[in-house]
Amino acid sequence: MKLPFRPQPPNPQSPLEENPSGLGTFGGVYTPSILTILGVIMYLRFGWVVGNSGLIGTILIVVLANSITFLTALSVCAIATDRVVRTGGAYYMISRSLGVETGGAVGIPLYFAQALSVALYTIGFAESVVTTFPDLGLSQLYIALIVTVGVGILAFTSADIAIKAQYFIMAAIVLSLFSFFFGHSVEETHIELWVNNKEPFWAVFAVFFPAVTGIMAGVNMSGDLRDPIKALPIGTLAAVGTGFLIYLVLPIFMAMRANSSTLIAEPLIMQRMALWGPAISLGVWGATLSSAIGSILGAPRILQALARDGILPHWMRFLGQGSGPNDEPKIGTLVTFAVAIAAVCIGDLNIIAPVLTMFFLTTYLVLNISAGVEGLLNSPSFRPSFKVHWALSLLGAVGCLGVMFLIDALATCVAAIVVIAIYFWVRQRELMVTWGDVRRGIWMAILRMAILQTDHTDDTKNWRPQFLVLSGAPTKRWPLIQLAQALTHNRGLITVSSVLPQGSRDVARQAVLERRIRDYLQRRGVQALVRLITAPDPFDGAERLVETYGLGSIVPNTILLGDSQQTTHRDRYCQMIANLYKAQRNVIVLRENPNLSYDPWHESKNRRFRIDVWWGGGIQGNGSLMLILAYLLHSNPKWQKGEIHLKLVVTDETAVNEAQNNLDKLVQDLRIDAVSEIIVANGRTFATILKQSSQGADFIFLGMPSPSDDKLFVSNYERLQHWTEDLPTTVFVLAAPEFNFQEVLGEN
Repeated sequence: MKLPFRPQPPNPQSPLEENPSGLGTFGGVYTPSILTILGVIMYLRFGWVVGNSGLIGTILIVVLANSITFLTALSVCAIATDRVVRTGGAYYMISRSLGVETGGAVGIPLYFAQALSVALYTIGFAESVVTTFPDLGLSQLYIALIVTVGVGILAFTSADIAIKAQYFIMAAIVLSLFSFFFGHSVEETHIELWVNNKEPFWAVFAVFFPAVTGIMAGVNMSGDLRDPIKALPIGTLAAVGTGFLIYLVLPIFMAMRANSSTLIAEPLIMQRMALWGPAISLGVWGATLSSAIGSILGAPRILQALARDGILPHWMRFLGQGSGPNDEPKIGTLVTFAVAIAAVCIGDLNIIAPVLTMFFLTTYLVLNISAGVEGLLNSPSFRPSFKVHWALSLLGAVGCLGVMFLIDALATCVAAIVVIAIYFWVRQRELMVTWGDVRRGIWMAILRMAILQTDHTDDTKNWRPQFLVLSGAPTKRWPLIQLAQALTHNRGLITVSSVLPQGSRDVARQAVLERRIRDYLQRRGVQALVRLITAPDPFDGAERLVETYGLGSIVPNTILLGDSQQTTHRDRYCQMIANLYKAQRNVIVLRENPNLSYDPWHESKNRRFRIDVWWGGGIQGNGSLMLILAYLLHSNPKWQKGEIHLKLVVTDETAVNEAQNNLDKLVQDLRIDAVSEIIVANGRTFATILKQSSQGADFIFLGMPSPSDDKLFVSNYERLQHWTEDLPTTVFVLAAPEFNFQEVLGEN
């Protein structure tokens, strides 16, 4: 069942117009991004990073982490300058590029990453307070809880105040950095370029990486920007560049002023090194509070977008509601507040930070893939004003994936399982969306490559039936479609086709009817193409369809049609079969017996099915094709409990032993699980033998004679109809004249 969703409410202004009430580049993107980058990790864990990795190791960590962030920022800029990025930030970008399923698979973990970030920053604030005032006996947990509650109340009551407060916080951070750079050493030391026997390199990297994930702060507020197409690239890249320079300089000063043991043991070592110690405390408190505010403002907006797009279950749609003229997600803020409170109770930065690293790396990975695929396909609809070569985006994706495995291969696999599980959970709900995504472009590119790589020569190694089913209305001749599906196993192509009377439908109504038939097939679990044409004569229309339908070398090689019951059209019907045969197509005619008391398609656990193949023309032509079709039918899970009976008629007893040996050897050489059965005629006609031997079969395969003579072929076809008049479902098979089905079976 397809579920509707409430689409993203459009902005009142055109995508190319500015919203005077929105945030600008500095206040909406650069400031929140740089405040998140220069945050709790820098003040409370960067000394620990330098102490564990040494100066060279730290610089490697900084360069690697910022390289991944920089490449991701380029991808973000490319996507952001191609379309308006509304509420939801990274989720919005991914869902509109790679589809709602991929967006949901990444958006849900991203939401929790942002919500957990609130706890990361408030715990950092509490840790710094406890370290600054050790004599007061303060509880880190209680302080973190109180600060989280305060941040939540601020975000819930007045987002504007929270945003404006960041300028004062920026001033405090700048003051703290100046105080640090003009500071002094805390002990006699020599610069340790590399430190051994400490924490593993990738474990240290995992703790540091959240420090450079600040680009999400600006992206998450994209719906509140005055001009996101201009603000996101400039503000994001400026923040990444500023943070990179600061993180390159900081370890040099730290390594010059303290040894590794001191750097590891004292989280607030920057305070002892600073010219004015309290400035560091102001910087820590300002950075942690601003980052916490940024996260608690961004996370609810992701949750709001997820709910509005129908990603979340129906009973959670209320999370998409907005309040006030700015559409603020009040309910989502309350939910995020609850998640943050739960995370605060964990109370350990070193536990939370690696978890956030995995979540953010997953988001970065998919953002890079989105931009890389868009750039590689070079669709006319993808026209970013900030152009990035697709190779850089895919390099960023490879870097994210590689770093994830190097940090923790098991955690990466768990994260992949979670993302894939969410993807299929969203996909099975079959959400209807009003926007296109890049997936169709991917399939079109693959299709083009496949068609050009597939030549026009027949390949017996990879042959399988590609059906054109002349079914007319599918509801009236559904067994034709059932047979095609049973023989393809969802690996070959099926095209359900019909010839409409001339003038019965115009082009527009014909397209509507095709769509209805396609929906009907999908509801019944059939994957098939649909093709309708109009013609004054149905037989001429079928021949024209076979002649013109297809793309390059991808054309139906097998025509499946129903038996002709009307004697007035018999001559034209047989002429059509002859023309299809001359067009190098296999022709399969399904003849049903409406008088049977059972349905051959009815599934039964206790019933053993039987498929009779009447062998007469040898391994060439019809004989090989009948065996192939019987094998495909028997390979279907529904028919695996059945048996293939390969039947051969001999005139008398003297020929039985030789015929039995030849048939047994044939079955063994062809590696087909079939029961060989020799029947002695003893003067009986083939029609009598057929009716007596195949009365209890479920399917009967009979070869049709070659239509070399039109009048003779009509009489031969009528003879087949007479022979099978009272028999179960029968399939008449006519193999294409110039294709070597013997090689398909592997018989030389």
